[in-house]
Amino acid sequence: MRSRILAFTVLVASCGLLPAAKLPDPPADEIDKIIERFAAKEAEFAQARENYTYKQTAKILEYDDAGNPGGKFEIAEDIVFTNEGKRTERVTWAPANTLRMIQMSPEDEQDLRNVMPFVLTSKDRDKYLVRYLGRQMADEIPCYVFAVKPKRLESGQRYFSGEIWVDDHDLMIVKTYGRATGLLKKGTDQQFPKFETYREQIDGKYWFPTYTAANSYLHFKDNTVKIRETVKYQDYKQFKSSSTIVYGDTVNDKNEKKPAEPPKKP
Repeated sequence: MRSRILAFTVLVASCGLLPAAKLPDPPADEIDKIIERFAAKEAEFAQARENYTYKQTAKILEYDDAGNPGGKFEIAEDIVFTNEGKRTERVTWAPANTLRMIQMSPEDEQDLRNVMPFVLTSKDRDKYLVRYLGRQMADEIPCYVFAVKPKRLESGQRYFSGEIWVDDHDLMIVKTYGRATGLLKKGTDQQFPKFETYREQIDGKYWFPTYTAANSYLHFKDNTVKIRETVKYQDYKQFKSSSTIVYGDTVNDKNEKKPAEPPKKP
């Protein structure tokens, strides 16, 4: 985001996690194998998500350094398929953008679509440094926690930098916490908030992003702007399948895990 006046820093939200004290860490020589396996599962999920329709709504509110509300940005889109089977985005709600202290940039739009619902697939694995941090519980879900950051930044690309929580059974990401990053043009004054994205289990096997929240102070060169941002991904429905995807064991009602609960609205 760019400031029309100037800058902001991020207020980190509490993760609300409990250490998985009774769960042992995997042996050091197993960690790379776990990373490879969850990256493969994420690749399966990314392919499956391409066969789903869903609704995505985003809202950004701005406040001055005294806490006075400013403008807002809102957009609602349906991710659908055309009669020809082509996936497309259809805007269903887009009131006038009244932000005056900041403005949306192309990087912000990329982040909304690709970085906030972060997926780390086998294809993208070599773009990132992945470091094991330990075991933690995300809600009631035992997880491996990894620090993730890009190895290098390439022009025109946006990346995730932060931490991911990987379900130790399904080996899929259930939560991410961090920020988007990438190369910017020299002299550009842009700041990007830290955000937290939660996933829930859809159709008993895949963990889909359902809620993203950011509550941050962005520090530009000449001023500070507070923002509150939420993104919701709802009403996932499978449209078609171009190939058969085998994904472990289907979770039945008795063994189905409780989805991670989203935080209270900022």
